[in-house]
Amino acid sequence: MRRLLEQFRRIKIPLSQAVAIAERLHNGSRPVDVSFEISGPAIYRVRTVRNERIWENVVDANTGSVTEKEILSSLKELDREDLSKIIALKTVEQELSDAVRIAEKAGAGSAVAGGLMKQDGKLNFVVIVASGNRLKEVMLEPPPVRTEKSVHH
Repeated sequence: MRRLLEQFRRIKIPLSQAVAIAERLHNGSRPVDVSFEISGPAIYRVRTVRNERIWENVVDANTGSVTEKEILSSLKELDREDLSKIIALKTVEQELSDAVRIAEKAGAGSAVAGGLMKQDGKLNFVVIVASGNRLKEVMLEPPPVRTEKSVHH
């Protein structure tokens, strides 16, 4: 844990930028989850989804370059729990990147991981924030998509 935090403090690319890099690789995709890893060089592993496809990309946490071969999978390959989270993502306007920004402010730190969690039938964003020598879990319930369009005269 301490080693992870020490490595995290030294990296140049924030998690939000890694998410934006992965989103740009696949036009119109939405981030599903992201994690910071230090098994080798410091990287972010980002999964994005569009239509029936899920891409997993590895972004170097110091250069922002995309490393390793991209992993492409289909929604059909997911287990029921993961699939239900991705289907629920379609019912909210808020993006994981919005949740990261809010969580970093609330947790007074920098995000090291983020993803979707379904609890009591509701979709939540869960973001892990490094603040000082501690990790804080911030859970956010996104507002549902507004269905009625407001009309301005």
